[in-house]
Amino acid sequence: MKLSDFDFDLPDGLIATRPVKPRSAARMLVAEGGHIADAHVHDLGRWLRPGDRLVLNDTKVIPARLTGTRRRSGPQGDSTARIEATLLDPGADGSWTALIKPLKKVREGEEIRFSADLSAILVAKADGRALLHFNLTSDDFDAALAQAGAMPLPPYIAAKRPADAQDKTDYQTVFARNPGAVAAPTASLHFDEALLQALTRQGISFTHVTLHVGAGTFLPVKVEDVTTHKMHAEWGEVSAQAAAEIAATKAAGGRVIPVGTTALRLIESAARDGQITPWQGETDIFIYPGFDFNVADALMTNFHLPRSTLMMLVSALMGQDRIRQIYAHAVAQEYRFFSYGDASLLIPG
Repeated sequence: MKLSDFDFDLPDGLIATRPVKPRSAARMLVAEGGHIADAHVHDLGRWLRPGDRLVLNDTKVIPARLTGTRRRSGPQGDSTARIEATLLDPGADGSWTALIKPLKKVREGEEIRFSADLSAILVAKADGRALLHFNLTSDDFDAALAQAGAMPLPPYIAAKRPADAQDKTDYQTVFARNPGAVAAPTASLHFDEALLQALTRQGISFTHVTLHVGAGTFLPVKVEDVTTHKMHAEWGEVSAQAAAEIAATKAAGGRVIPVGTTALRLIESAARDGQITPWQGETDIFIYPGFDFNVADALMTNFHLPRSTLMMLVSALMGQDRIRQIYAHAVAQEYRFFSYGDASLLIPG
């Protein structure tokens, strides 16, 4: 299975840099069996049945991108350097691993000041990453980060424009409640309260799970034989209540439809023995063609990067030839791609 099997031509103009408003006004491609329909997210209920269950990732994106200053005294006088940090993973002691640019401008033991209230000491650096120990912890850290930080927009948006205040709302789901992600579960960005209420009235149920999406979700696949690719690990939890709700839906003949590849990867991680059970920990599950799905009956997701692990995931669900047809239609109809783009509802035949 070659990396080139998951490639396609994507015009740069189809990469969305802002979401549409309201959220549920985004377009939605529906692929059910051999058919394709062009719709909008607010039409989602037309393809759902009473008894179906949507699985939502309730992770909350933290404003993980920081800009600060390193000051240094020397024989030639004081010098300063502008430093950018993107937080990646928290440690149990309140430290964070981070990407630092430029890393060579900061020595171990030096302080980076991000605001009047927030600073960090660079404790160690290795493999292009740094370990930062902040001056604040818990709620004090969260409050200072909210003031100093910017939303960590994906590289393909950040290359076109900087994050701004609007992104703190746009790049967060309406049901986000567990802080820890440095990237949004983007399919869920299409939901607003009006859509959630309409689906509830229709008899659609919801289950919340948590997967803290990491920056590794944007890492490119660098091996030609995709089966040898090593996935990044992300922390997640399927609670006892969530597992019971999903199992009850399956037993009653309803469909379980994760919203987003993160929710899908998590529930399939919790069901590797065939049935879903409560689960907590880090998952590096890699889903590519040939994968046996134990829980997901369909998937709502955005349109993904060529040659990415997420293209491999949707190919595993729908079949490689079918996904090529779906994406060719999406490009021809000028659907908007990636995190702030349009949605697809993929229902295998």
